[in-house]
Amino acid sequence: MKNFISVHDVTDINALVKKALAFKANPLMSQSLGKDKRIGLLFLNPSLRTRLSTQVAAKNLGMEAIVFNVDKEGWALEFEEGAIMSGNTVEHVKDAAPILGSYFDILCIRTFPSLKNKEDDYSELYITQFMKYAGVPVISLESATLHPLQSLTDIITIKESLQAQKITRKPKIVLTWAPHVKPLPQCVANSFAQWVNAWGEADFVITHPEDYELSEEFTKGATITHNQDEALKDADFVYVKNWSTYTDYGKIYENDPRWMLDNEKIALTNNAKVMHCLPVRRNVELSDEVLDSPNSIVTQEAANRVWAAQAVIAEILGAKA
Repeated sequence: MKNFISVHDVTDINALVKKALAFKANPLMSQSLGKDKRIGLLFLNPSLRTRLSTQVAAKNLGMEAIVFNVDKEGWALEFEEGAIMSGNTVEHVKDAAPILGSYFDILCIRTFPSLKNKEDDYSELYITQFMKYAGVPVISLESATLHPLQSLTDIITIKESLQAQKITRKPKIVLTWAPHVKPLPQCVANSFAQWVNAWGEADFVITHPEDYELSEEFTKGATITHNQDEALKDADFVYVKNWSTYTDYGKIYENDPRWMLDNEKIALTNNAKVMHCLPVRRNVELSDEVLDSPNSIVTQEAANRVWAAQAVIAEILGAKA
């Protein structure tokens, strides 16, 4: 694995999941793999789980992790080729990235969409420019359109739950839109859809209100419905996430509270396990009664972020775990 930007960088999802679960069972089994190596974590927007889990994962592999909050501590970066830098940007990525590449063995980048210009966001300019100029492997800690470490974590958590429940049949997995107080990007929903479709071991349904369609680039292969109750029927896993509109980009058209997942909706499922990437707006996206119930596996899911990151870093470093 050279870079980790999307599911397309993974040749065998199940093998990567197996490696992650092996690390969960024995976190320090490859602790010499990263000896005398450094990983740089660059954040252009805030993080909690992504930052800390990646630091822990790197430490477990013997790496030194250095965090830099570009948005607060660094110069404003320019990413456009041929830019006349007479505005607010101070340093071009083509000057900064090669230097960072000389400091680190792996470079991790977290960016965020503007939600103003779909073409700019979906071009993935920021992370693409780092990959072009850094000269070292790049791991996405979330980009404008995808969140691959989260999605790998989600597959790990689903596999782990299936094993614990001794379920061998294809599970039904539902990705459902939820209300939110502000427009959010499509990254997590895009990525989850991309990974579940690529995994190919589930009956996958996406449900959302009208006008909240995601890009077919990520959803092709899933069943899509605007009827949430119909989608939830007999579901084994329900992944809850808000996203703003894709076609009329970055908008909120409705915030119908009836789309919030509660116990009444859980009753339609096959006693489904409930997932969310966190942070979650309680009693807006998900009710307290669901989040605090045995159906919720959001804590397990978040804890698994360490093992997802550790498996990816180990793959890049050439682990044979």
